[in-house]
Amino acid sequence: MSATATLPHPASAPVDLGALKARQQATWATGDYAVVGTTLQIVGERICEAVDLRAGERVLDVAAGNGNATLAAARRFAEVTSTDYVAALLERGRERAGAERLAVAFQEADAEALPFDDRSFDVALSTFGVMFTPDQEKAASELTRVVRSGGRIGLANWTPEGFIGQVFKTIGRHVPPPAGVRSPALWGTEARLAELFPGHGISATKQIFNFRYRSADHMLDIFRTYYGPMNRAFAALDGAGQAALADDIQALIARMNRGGADTLIVPSEYLEAVVTRR
Repeated sequence: MSATATLPHPASAPVDLGALKARQQATWATGDYAVVGTTLQIVGERICEAVDLRAGERVLDVAAGNGNATLAAARRFAEVTSTDYVAALLERGRERAGAERLAVAFQEADAEALPFDDRSFDVALSTFGVMFTPDQEKAASELTRVVRSGGRIGLANWTPEGFIGQVFKTIGRHVPPPAGVRSPALWGTEARLAELFPGHGISATKQIFNFRYRSADHMLDIFRTYYGPMNRAFAALDGAGQAALADDIQALIARMNRGGADTLIVPSEYLEAVVTRR
């Protein structure tokens, strides 16, 4: 996985995508994303249903993180290869697959340079993963390249308007994002997907994932400690800056909480999309 929690900024100079990718890789290796990622398992199950996954199909999970879509596909008896460019996250997925006695191949790989032959897979999946690549066109091209004609690409991407999209915007007000890099949340719009996958069939629906925590303080503590992008944002600020960012995130959580005073339920919108390769 990789992360630039941004909205588009005008480019004043060419972006060094290689350097940006290296920083992102370090960001996702910070904390322990699996603590947050495991709570998103239902999204992996949903995307496998959305692509109508069949037993025996060759499936590639791209920017798999700790393996939510990987496990969901393996539970449906697909032949799954799980990839990410953070080795520690792949190890988390490997541990989970081992616990369930699921046969999965794990391989370090960059979503922008997948080490697989053309049309090697029936299905490619990515849940809140490939959307964070710095070179969006290249990542989309690689997804398309490795899937056979008539195959499917299943994506789950946070929308700009949803909770996580708003978290990114909030962080961006305190820690300015790199100039010239497109927002990852654009992957959560049908217009951007049409640009990234021209000529292919696209079916997309908005879905809701509910974050469930004990309180706003509990959620902020988990994200600040384990979610790399937020962890690094806080680390980049002095004490006063950290307090201001914490206040703004807690205010956002409070606005979106539908759990009442005794618990926390924060709905977060994402776009579930199936791209059918021509």
